[in-house]
Amino acid sequence: MTVISMRNMVINQSGLISRVKGGGELGVRIREMGLVPGAEIKIVGRAPLNDPVRIKLYGSDLTLRNNEADRILVEVADAAEAGAGQ
Repeated sequence: MTVISMRNMVINQSGLISRVKGGGELGVRIREMGLVPGAEIKIVGRAPLNDPVRIKLYGSDLTLRNNEADRILVEVADAAEAGAGQ
């Protein structure tokens, strides 16, 4: 498994949130939306200029700005691991 920023994920990529960086109001807001360690997310789409990003979380769609997505670290399968399961 590799840990990357949610901002660097591609459409249809899934992963588990491993950490939410930072505190303050933005960190609290992110956690209150359900973006907490262990939550499974999937990138559903992006706006034409890649900001914002739309994700699927607990069966609901959620949209985040890139500055919010930068704070969320996600565990994703390595390309070799993903290919091995096919």
